Amino acid sequence: MNAIHLPDQNSMFKLDFLKFWHSSASSGTSPPGGGGGGGGGGSEDSRKELSGEEQSNNFTTVHPVNCPRNGMTSGLSDSSPVSSHTMDKVKIAKVSLESYYHNLAAQHKERRTRYQLLEQRMEDEGLSSEQATLGFEYFNSISIMDFLQKDERRHQHAMKETEFLRLKRARLTVNDFEALKVIGKGAFGEVRLVQKRDTGHIYAMKILKKVDMLQKDQIAHARAERDILVKADNEWVVKMYYSFQDGSNLYLVMEFLPGGDMMTLLIKRDTLTEDEAQFYISECMLALHSIHNLGFIHRDIKPDNLLMDNRGHLKLSDFGLCTGLKKSHRTDFYKDLSLAEPSDFSWASMDSRRKAESWKSRRRQLAYSTVGTPDYIAPEVFTQQGYTKSVDFWSLGVIMYEMLIGFPPFCSNSPQETYKKVMAWKETLAFPAEIPISKQSKDLILRLCSDAEHRLSDIDDVKAQPFFQGVDWEHLRERPAAIPINVKSIDDTSNFDQFPDADLTWLTKDRERDRCKKDLAFINYTYKAFESFTDSPRHRPVLASLPGAAAVITS
Repeated sequence: MNAIHLPDQNSMFKLDFLKFWHSSASSGTSPPGGGGGGGGGGSEDSRKELSGEEQSNNFTTVHPVNCPRNGMTSGLSDSSPVSSHTMDKVKIAKVSLESYYHNLAAQHKERRTRYQLLEQRMEDEGLSSEQATLGFEYFNSISIMDFLQKDERRHQHAMKETEFLRLKRARLTVNDFEALKVIGKGAFGEVRLVQKRDTGHIYAMKILKKVDMLQKDQIAHARAERDILVKADNEWVVKMYYSFQDGSNLYLVMEFLPGGDMMTLLIKRDTLTEDEAQFYISECMLALHSIHNLGFIHRDIKPDNLLMDNRGHLKLSDFGLCTGLKKSHRTDFYKDLSLAEPSDFSWASMDSRRKAESWKSRRRQLAYSTVGTPDYIAPEVFTQQGYTKSVDFWSLGVIMYEMLIGFPPFCSNSPQETYKKVMAWKETLAFPAEIPISKQSKDLILRLCSDAEHRLSDIDDVKAQPFFQGVDWEHLRERPAAIPINVKSIDDTSNFDQFPDADLTWLTKDRERDRCKKDLAFINYTYKAFESFTDSPRHRPVLASLPGAAAVITS
């Protein structure tokens, strides 16, 4: 065994560490640096350790091991106890080492990819890669300026990479940001508009309380969102620039999208036109395709999670931490009909206008509740018998219905009633006669909200639907949005809810007795994007005096 330097002041911890380390190795646990796992790092065994699944008692008995160095373990009995505190320390050390080597390999791959992208961009601009290797006699027939420009760009890129490595080691805290406004609240935290003090860049910061994550069994969801945002770096997913933590909270620092969300738009508008719905559903289809290609299923597609940038184009957000995700996806919550109120027959007798008004009046409250709403969830998710990426397309069909009709097809006065309607969708999915829509629209909704085995889920099949006739799929994001977004300043939050009484102080108090458990649960959570370091620092702008500053909103 290689030498491991441990604190001299705690010899008992040394013995416990060595015993537990050898017992882990003998039981088949991945060695440090081995295994993998996306984003979070570590093997499946490591993840089980992180969740605490393998620790059932305060003390665990391990078998003695033979250690050739200095006879450290000689004289240990077969039943020498290892305290749970020591085991937690060992797990942290073990997973830290695994994560370190996994991240080292990932960083090398990312650096190589960035260099290849630079070379590709220069070649696309006419600076062919062959020019750099040609002899001096060939310079008479090529542009020396192009050659020098290419060499300079390589040099600048190398300097950025070096600076990135230096700054990446710096510890990020909430004190590096100034909180400007609260723009969203949820069951497990809130979202703030923040400004980074050294660059002046504006971001949206999601703050999640560790205590709530632990108590409400949201650790896996917190990890999932962070990992997906790291991997899904494309134009259809909200970009994350930083993730970090302190003793109390988790922080996700993402681009600020000033257009608000689709829920706000649908509350403001009674319905959308079919052309407007075609635009947004088309963009949603491409967004889903992008994350499905990465092997992810969103599982909670709803208007709240469709954000709009400063040009009015859509991006997906909230991977794994949407309001009520855990509870609202748990079948027994809805099946406990003893908790449900009797069926409200007055809802069934409402006309479409009154249904839409009732739905909109309750929609915001549902978004902020811990229960959430099951309106957009596919029926097979509730049965817990397995499902595929097609559940996201079901959700999109429900959203399209809401865009054109004014309310979702299964809405009712309680989540339990909504659940029953979703499960009986063949009888409850109906189109009101007083709101006419085209045959193409109705057909697409029925192809999306159908049995899982017959549901549309292939992007090529989707594009072939008559509803999408005339859509330029290759240049969809380049065209003007169906509904323009008016952004007046860099901190314009007019498309978000207002929280004028929100406390903007940073709350980072921590109880020391919870620290070890929290650290173990959220180890290797920190992330810093290359793009966050490559923008030149600038003087902090005076926010109120920056009209037309939308171009720097998603810096």
